[in-house]
Amino acid sequence: MKPRISVLTLGVDDLERSLSFYRDGLGLPTEGIIGTEFEHGAVAFFDLQAGVKLAIWNRKDLSHETKVPLTAPSSTEMTIGHNVGSKEEVDKIMELAMKAGAVITDHAHDAFWGGYSGHFLDPDGHLWEIVWNPAWEIKD
Repeated sequence: MKPRISVLTLGVDDLERSLSFYRDGLGLPTEGIIGTEFEHGAVAFFDLQAGVKLAIWNRKDLSHETKVPLTAPSSTEMTIGHNVGSKEEVDKIMELAMKAGAVITDHAHDAFWGGYSGHFLDPDGHLWEIVWNPAWEIKD
């Protein structure tokens, strides 16, 4: 397997609410919800960097497609890391997320490993880390 991930799909409970959070609140580019003409097909894609996309899809439809039983979600299963170029950018994005309706679980702070980070939950409880790592160069 080649190390190539092109889409991260988040199961959500309310597609319109999540679309509004990511598009209107965080400013991620999207064409909006597509696939509504198909049963279990409504989805929205957001362009990230270099061909990577974030997808939101109703949890019930994701369960149907994958044949995995729908269970209670847990915010501690994974984090989505968004790396930025400075401490100030971490603070700016954390503020943007809060204004968009995110729940701040860990305000931005100096991390024990030398970086700076904070965490928030999106409307469906997906955990995001906004982080500046002085050892990583961020290319726009």
